[in-house]
Amino acid sequence: MSNYSVKRIDEMETAFGGGMRLARAALGVTSFGMQVEEFPPNFEQYPEHSHSEDGQEEVYVVLRGSAEIEIEGERISLDPETIVRVGPGMSRRIFSGPQGVRILALGGVTGTTYEPPDFSKIEA
Repeated sequence: MSNYSVKRIDEMETAFGGGMRLARAALGVTSFGMQVEEFPPNFEQYPEHSHSEDGQEEVYVVLRGSAEIEIEGERISLDPETIVRVGPGMSRRIFSGPQGVRILALGGVTGTTYEPPDFSKIEA
């Protein structure tokens, strides 16, 4: 693989019915997790979850639109000017705003090698 990668978001393969673009795999990133999540207006089906078992912390960056992220019951506004980090044991859930939202989600585990989950791999 070369020392750089370029890929348009709209050209990346998807998972979960198109709601997640496989950015990490598309760019060949191996040291941390990275996906682009896209949700239509007022989407409320994003699953509540934590990363207690795998120890992954995540950072969410809104690329366009708006949303709210609920962390342990507290709702925080997400927009292109706000970045949120969520530790591994914290429960989180995302609710998109009236225009929908495109989020860059970054994740990794402190002190260990990143192991990408199967869903984030592109079939060869």
